[in-house]
Amino acid sequence: MLHIAPRLNRIKPSPSSMAGQRARELRAMGRDILGLTAGEPDFDTPAHIKEAATRAMADGQTRYTDVGGTPALKEATAGKLLRENRLAYAPGEIIVGTGAKQVIFNALMCTVAAGDEVIVPAPYWVSYPDIALLAGGVPVFVDCPAAAGFKLQAADLERAITGRTRWLMLNSPNNPSGATYTRAELQALAEVLRRHPHVWILTDDIYEHLIYGGVEFATMAEAAPDLKDRTLTVNGVSKAYAMTGWRIGYGAGPSALIKAMVKLQSQSTSGPNSIAQAAAVAALTGPQDTIASNRREYETRRDMVVAALNAIDGIRCEVPDGAFYVFASCSALFGLRTRKGTAIDSSDDWVMHLLDSQNLAALQGSAYGVPTHFRISFAASTEQLLEGCRRIARARDELSGQAINQEPQ
Repeated sequence: MLHIAPRLNRIKPSPSSMAGQRARELRAMGRDILGLTAGEPDFDTPAHIKEAATRAMADGQTRYTDVGGTPALKEATAGKLLRENRLAYAPGEIIVGTGAKQVIFNALMCTVAAGDEVIVPAPYWVSYPDIALLAGGVPVFVDCPAAAGFKLQAADLERAITGRTRWLMLNSPNNPSGATYTRAELQALAEVLRRHPHVWILTDDIYEHLIYGGVEFATMAEAAPDLKDRTLTVNGVSKAYAMTGWRIGYGAGPSALIKAMVKLQSQSTSGPNSIAQAAAVAALTGPQDTIASNRREYETRRDMVVAALNAIDGIRCEVPDGAFYVFASCSALFGLRTRKGTAIDSSDDWVMHLLDSQNLAALQGSAYGVPTHFRISFAASTEQLLEGCRRIARARDELSGQAINQEPQ
């Protein structure tokens, strides 16, 4: 009989990954499933990046690389961070991993001991709490309601910090809400962090280039340079360059932390894919024009989806500053019933109703720590998005009964 290690009981499968898998299974069964769950661009990887991969294969770059990444990619990463973020890092302060998720996993596994606390503002990316739990830590959730722009407030951060706090996780632009911290907002959090030198900061900047309406991107190590020596800046090529399947992410931070992360990586995956690293060099150093054109298309889609959702009775959707998701409230529907008599009491119920009645796959807000909301991705064609909004409207029209009055979210 197979014995599964108890540590695995601390975590759950990634809800976003499972939702995509479920949509594929239902399609295979013949159902007309429209999936708006994807956390990846629907654009193709730019041609010059794919050509760089082809050249790398032709040139024989098909062998193991250094565990922490090739010198060429570390140089390209350092150049990007200096050019775009005004952050200077030496090669020994940079690690390349198999996606940004592995970089985050490495960092927490190297630094979090049993009982250590990791502050996770909610809404949060689904993997932060589970990675902390797998490391033996305790995720400490801090609610960041829509009324606060889904952003962590300095006073709430102060209350959450204890002597066991090891990390603060910041994701800006945020998945799922699209909330994007300004430089001033980061500096307000930095004022709190200066009073607690034992707390480290992990900034997940993976949606850095997907910001709309002229909002300026800022990251903690640049906004508060005195905190750079206890900040890990995480990023990658997946979202900006439509390279999710290439699996390349990177982290930049103090050399002692990076050295420990490389040590761990040497006993897990070893170095990232050599061909994908060559492609990532081309992404970071080559033409950047597709970023702007893709961003313009995303912004058009965002505005269309927000308007369509806000026209549906009981759905309220804020305009996200970044990423490619809308995070809409469905709390005004709680208490209503489906034609089968099932009550809608949470975002889980609402998302299941969308799937059952309209063959529409969305993601429940409870997966992100906010059970009053649901997430749909606008990294899909205009036609798919319009059809998705029509299906949401039809699902709403099928509900009847008396809604429960909800507090504003």
